[in-house]
Amino acid sequence: MTKLLDRVLVVDIEATCWEKKPPAGQESEIIEIGICPVVVETREPLEKYSILVQPQRSTVSEFCTQLTTLTQTQVDDGVSFFEACQRLRKEFLSRDRVWASYGDYDRRMFEKQCQALGVKYPFGTRHLNVKTLFAIALSLPKEVGMPTALELLNLPLEGTHHRGDDDAWNIARLLCEILRRSRS
Repeated sequence: MTKLLDRVLVVDIEATCWEKKPPAGQESEIIEIGICPVVVETREPLEKYSILVQPQRSTVSEFCTQLTTLTQTQVDDGVSFFEACQRLRKEFLSRDRVWASYGDYDRRMFEKQCQALGVKYPFGTRHLNVKTLFAIALSLPKEVGMPTALELLNLPLEGTHHRGDDDAWNIARLLCEILRRSRS
């Protein structure tokens, strides 16, 4: 396997969720995959992408729509989780590149859903936790949420928080700033 270090794939997922416990027979699953490649050499985010995913074991609750703006109708028009993982591998070369997310939630959700549905995990073994990296890079006493991290760098939140593509873009901006500071 060729290890490509030209780009880091920043990924942020949105999943079905409920204000309290999920209804009987339903469980949280990925409904949007946001991707924003970061060019390592220039330390710049490219463009953001959104892959909407049809849920198979749950429906989008009113709470979920209020949080993410995603509706059941929108995700019904999405692709299967299998197709989404194939797109990650083919279009973004996700098996060969370092990928990053803000925290471990996204990695764990991918692992869980791949196992539950018998889908090949779309990433390689090199995952970068930007939340931890950010806290270490800024010598913070603890990890902070993405909006707080942006505030600490005087960067405005761009787009809609809790939309995969917008969150991936904002996380990519944080990662780029950490990479820029590492060169100073």
